[in-house]
Amino acid sequence: MGIALGASALFGTAAQALDKATGPVVLTIEGAITHTNQGQQAQFDMKMLEKLPQHSFSTQTPWYPNAVTFTGPLLRDVLAAVGAKGTKITAVALNDYKTEIPLDDATRHDVIVARLMNNRPMPVREKGPLFIVYPFDTKAELRSELYYNRAAWQLNALRIR
Repeated sequence: MGIALGASALFGTAAQALDKATGPVVLTIEGAITHTNQGQQAQFDMKMLEKLPQHSFSTQTPWYPNAVTFTGPLLRDVLAAVGAKGTKITAVALNDYKTEIPLDDATRHDVIVARLMNNRPMPVREKGPLFIVYPFDTKAELRSELYYNRAAWQLNALRIR
Protein backbone atom coordinates (compact mmCIF):
# COMPACT_ATOMS: atom_id res chain seq x y z
CA MET A 1 0.00 0.00 0.00
CA GLY A 2 1.47 3.38 -0.98
CA ILE A 3 1.75 6.35 1.32
CA ALA A 4 -1.15 8.23 -0.24
CA LEU A 5 -3.40 5.16 -0.18
CA GLY A 6 -2.47 4.37 3.40
CA ALA A 7 -3.02 7.95 4.50
CA SER A 8 -6.34 8.12 2.66
CA ALA A 9 -7.51 4.94 4.29
CA LEU A 10 -6.48 6.14 7.73
CA PHE A 11 -7.62 9.75 7.51
CA GLY A 12 -10.57 9.36 5.17
CA THR A 13 -12.69 7.03 7.26
CA ALA A 14 -12.56 8.37 10.81
CA ALA A 15 -13.32 12.00 9.98
CA GLN A 16 -16.57 13.62 11.08
CA ALA A 17 -18.16 16.96 10.27
CA LEU A 18 -16.41 19.80 12.09
CA ASP A 19 -18.10 22.23 14.41
CA LYS A 20 -17.47 25.92 13.81
CA ALA A 21 -14.80 27.55 15.93
CA THR A 22 -16.43 29.72 18.59
CA GLY A 23 -13.23 31.06 20.17
CA PRO A 24 -10.14 32.60 18.59
CA VAL A 25 -8.88 30.46 15.69
CA VAL A 26 -5.49 28.94 16.56
CA LEU A 27 -5.09 26.50 13.65
CA THR A 28 -6.25 26.63 10.03
CA ILE A 29 -5.99 23.58 7.79
CA GLU A 30 -6.48 23.78 4.02
CA GLY A 31 -5.73 21.90 0.85
CA ALA A 32 -6.50 18.21 0.34
CA ILE A 33 -9.12 17.88 3.08
CA THR A 34 -12.70 16.65 2.90
CA HIS A 35 -14.18 18.22 6.06
CA THR A 36 -14.28 21.99 6.40
CA ASN A 37 -16.08 24.48 8.59
CA GLN A 38 -15.08 27.78 6.97
CA GLY A 39 -15.29 27.77 3.19
CA GLN A 40 -12.47 25.60 1.85
CA GLN A 41 -10.71 25.52 5.22
CA ALA A 42 -11.00 23.82 8.57
CA GLN A 43 -10.49 26.16 11.49
CA PHE A 44 -9.85 25.08 15.07
CA ASP A 45 -10.07 27.02 18.28
CA MET A 46 -8.31 25.71 21.39
CA LYS A 47 -11.47 24.06 22.75
CA MET A 48 -11.84 22.01 19.55
CA LEU A 49 -8.26 20.77 19.91
CA GLU A 50 -8.87 20.00 23.60
CA LYS A 51 -11.84 17.77 22.64
CA LEU A 52 -9.59 15.47 20.59
CA PRO A 53 -7.89 12.64 22.54
CA GLN A 54 -4.92 14.12 24.42
CA HIS A 55 -1.46 12.58 24.60
CA SER A 56 1.61 13.57 26.61
CA PHE A 57 5.27 12.71 26.48
CA SER A 58 8.49 14.09 27.89
CA THR A 59 11.41 14.51 25.53
CA GLN A 60 14.76 16.24 25.20
CA THR A 61 14.84 18.90 22.49
CA PRO A 62 17.57 21.13 21.10
CA TRP A 63 15.62 24.18 22.33
CA TYR A 64 15.48 23.51 26.07
CA PRO A 65 18.25 22.42 28.49
CA ASN A 66 16.08 19.76 30.20
CA ALA A 67 13.40 17.32 29.07
CA VAL A 68 10.04 19.00 28.52
CA THR A 69 6.57 17.46 28.77
CA PHE A 70 4.29 18.27 25.85
CA THR A 71 0.53 17.59 25.73
CA GLY A 72 -1.94 17.79 22.87
CA PRO A 73 -3.72 15.76 20.22
CA LEU A 74 -1.79 13.46 17.93
CA LEU A 75 -1.16 15.06 14.54
CA ARG A 76 -2.86 12.04 12.94
CA ASP A 77 -6.04 12.74 14.97
CA VAL A 78 -6.08 16.37 13.83
CA LEU A 79 -5.62 15.23 10.23
CA ALA A 80 -8.37 12.61 10.62
CA ALA A 81 -10.75 15.28 11.91
CA VAL A 82 -10.44 17.15 8.61
CA GLY A 83 -10.30 14.07 6.36
CA ALA A 84 -6.79 14.87 5.15
CA LYS A 85 -5.74 13.18 1.92
CA GLY A 86 -2.34 13.71 0.40
CA THR A 87 1.32 13.02 0.94
CA LYS A 88 2.80 16.28 2.25
CA ILE A 89 2.05 18.81 4.96
CA THR A 90 3.43 22.32 4.99
CA ALA A 91 3.39 23.56 8.57
CA VAL A 92 3.29 27.37 8.80
CA ALA A 93 4.21 29.38 11.88
CA LEU A 94 3.01 32.82 12.96
CA ASN A 95 6.26 34.34 11.67
CA ASP A 96 5.75 32.61 8.26
CA TYR A 97 8.40 29.96 8.97
CA LYS A 98 7.47 26.91 6.89
CA THR A 99 8.57 23.31 7.13
CA GLU A 100 7.63 20.29 5.05
CA ILE A 101 6.41 17.17 6.85
CA PRO A 102 5.62 13.93 5.03
CA LEU A 103 2.03 12.93 5.87
CA ASP A 104 3.49 9.49 6.58
CA ASP A 105 5.22 10.91 9.69
CA ALA A 106 1.79 11.23 11.33
CA THR A 107 1.23 7.49 10.96
CA ARG A 108 4.79 6.31 11.72
CA HIS A 109 5.48 8.48 14.78
CA ASP A 110 3.35 9.75 17.66
CA VAL A 111 3.77 13.38 16.62
CA ILE A 112 1.61 15.73 18.65
CA VAL A 113 0.22 19.20 18.11
CA ALA A 114 1.24 20.38 21.57
CA ARG A 115 -0.98 22.93 23.27
CA LEU A 116 0.60 22.53 26.71
CA MET A 117 4.22 22.55 27.79
CA ASN A 118 4.88 21.22 31.29
CA ASN A 119 1.09 21.26 31.85
CA ARG A 120 0.74 24.97 31.01
CA PRO A 121 -0.57 26.76 27.90
CA MET A 122 2.24 28.18 25.78
CA PRO A 123 2.17 31.90 25.10
CA VAL A 124 3.53 33.07 21.74
CA ARG A 125 6.78 34.23 23.36
CA GLU A 126 7.31 30.66 24.63
CA LYS A 127 6.83 28.96 21.24
CA GLY A 128 3.02 28.75 21.50
CA PRO A 129 0.19 28.58 21.23
CA LEU A 130 0.79 25.35 19.26
CA PHE A 131 3.98 23.37 18.65
CA ILE A 132 4.39 20.30 16.41
CA VAL A 133 6.65 18.01 18.44
CA TYR A 134 8.08 14.59 17.69
CA PRO A 135 8.79 12.14 20.52
CA PHE A 136 12.51 12.59 19.94
CA ASP A 137 13.58 10.29 22.79
CA THR A 138 11.63 7.25 21.54
CA LYS A 139 13.76 6.43 18.49
CA ALA A 140 17.37 7.24 17.62
CA GLU A 141 16.34 8.25 14.08
CA LEU A 142 14.20 11.09 15.50
CA ARG A 143 17.19 12.70 17.22
CA SER A 144 18.46 14.31 14.03
CA GLU A 145 18.36 17.64 12.20
CA LEU A 146 15.86 16.15 9.74
CA TYR A 147 13.21 15.70 12.43
CA TYR A 148 14.19 18.73 14.52
CA ASN A 149 13.60 20.82 11.39
CA ARG A 150 10.11 19.32 10.99
CA ALA A 151 9.09 20.54 14.45
CA ALA A 152 7.24 23.84 14.18
CA TRP A 153 6.53 26.18 17.05
CA GLN A 154 4.07 29.06 16.92
CA LEU A 155 2.14 26.84 14.51
CA ASN A 156 -0.96 28.43 13.00
CA ALA A 157 -1.61 26.63 9.69
CA LEU A 158 -1.26 23.27 7.96
CA ARG A 159 -1.47 22.98 4.17
CA ILE A 160 -2.13 19.47 2.90
CA ARG A 161 -1.03 18.40 -0.60
